Amino acid sequence: MLAWTCESGRMREGVEVRLRPGDRERLEGVVGDRKSPQHHVWRARIVLMTADGAGTMAIRAATGKGKPTIWRWQARYMQDGADGLFRDAPRGRAFAAASPDQIAAVVERTLHEEPPAATHWTLRSMAKASGLAPSTIHRIWREHGLKPHRVETFKLSNDPKFVEKVRDIVGLYVNPPEHALVLSVDEKSQIQALDRTQPGLPMKRGRGATMTHDYKRHGTTTLFGLLPVWWTPG
Repeated sequence: MLAWTCESGRMREGVEVRLRPGDRERLEGVVGDRKSPQHHVWRARIVLMTADGAGTMAIRAATGKGKPTIWRWQARYMQDGADGLFRDAPRGRAFAAASPDQIAAVVERTLHEEPPAATHWTLRSMAKASGLAPSTIHRIWREHGLKPHRVETFKLSNDPKFVEKVRDIVGLYVNPPEHALVLSVDEKSQIQALDRTQPGLPMKRGRGATMTHDYKRHGTTTLFGLLPVWWTPG
């Protein structure tokens, strides 16, 4: 079927490829089809030109590919035939390469440790801490149902008039008085809310962590300015 010379596992100049029955029509069909992916087109051209006796330099000029690439796809055809030209290696090899101990360590760290100077783990921070690729961390979290970026907030109040106050505030937005101007102001203190006023529940598989919406300010104060508004009925 194939005749070639080889050095260090690489195909060399003078390689002779003899196409298998039916492969020429198949490869020429891929090259002639405008809908074919370009990486399939140049792979097919490499094999067709090699089978027609073209040398490596001629194939380089026609396809724009380097010698290692040409030799690799000649060898792929030699081993797997035309099917091998159109089958890419499965993605996610970084995840497959992670050992069970590494996966367990990432899960354990995600569930029970906090990143330095941050509120939650990110793909990049966990990748840096574990020595794995961010894509690997993403796959591990997805497989174990972990979502460090998602947090549910709650608040347990001991204020006996809590319900009345909530109704007043919500009612102001839902049904404001006539000619009223309602302003919503959010603080911009630029401090990380690491210490919450009440303990929350840790993250677990399929459920994010919980924490209170308010936090300990440690003496930090936000100053608000009064915005006077004059309105004259029309």
